Amino acid sequence: MMQKQRKRQAIAWIGVGLILGLSLGIPPQIDSPEILPRAVAQEVSPPQRRQRVDPRQLWRQVYERLPDFPLENNYISTETGEVDPNNTLASRLISYHLYVKNRLPIFRLDWKLTLADYLGVLDQLDETAYPGNGVLQENPMVGDREILSQLNRQQREELIEVLVTLFNPNYHNIQGPTPEATPGPTPGETSSPPRTPAGPPPLPEAGDADLLRL
Repeated sequence: MMQKQRKRQAIAWIGVGLILGLSLGIPPQIDSPEILPRAVAQEVSPPQRRQRVDPRQLWRQVYERLPDFPLENNYISTETGEVDPNNTLASRLISYHLYVKNRLPIFRLDWKLTLADYLGVLDQLDETAYPGNGVLQENPMVGDREILSQLNRQQREELIEVLVTLFNPNYHNIQGPTPEATPGPTPGETSSPPRTPAGPPPLPEAGDADLLRL
């Protein structure tokens, strides 16, 4: 008799719980071992991985965009004893920028610094660390420096533009908006006096004028 009464009380409490849950908007817990894991898997599935580009292979795209850029790939490999057509001026320039100087490839200024090295106005090229040393029978550093020094300013700008956009295709999209002219005061308003700088301008350093010409 007591057991039947307890079962009735338990059933009554379960019914009360269901009614309260439905009134509060809480759905009843129903086991669905097949549907739930699929839905969760769709929500937490990782996004499609972007295809990674090997920086050492980007030199091919440099020549696709700049077909007149010198190849300089007539150097003989020390391993095969034959000309290595894949060891180009563009590949050595990229390797020097990334692996010798450890500079970022997504900013124009960093590439200007690298070209300044070739022009002899910043750092001196190290023959022992230059790309191609040890894998080519002749170190291409002198020839590469001579060719890059013969480029005019427009050609250097085109080269930098190609290199930056290859490593950062969204380069132009992330640039800030162009500064707009500040509107003058409306009639009846007085313009505020110009602000004076807090201190004297910084003095120029050695090599600054040469960098401006790059």
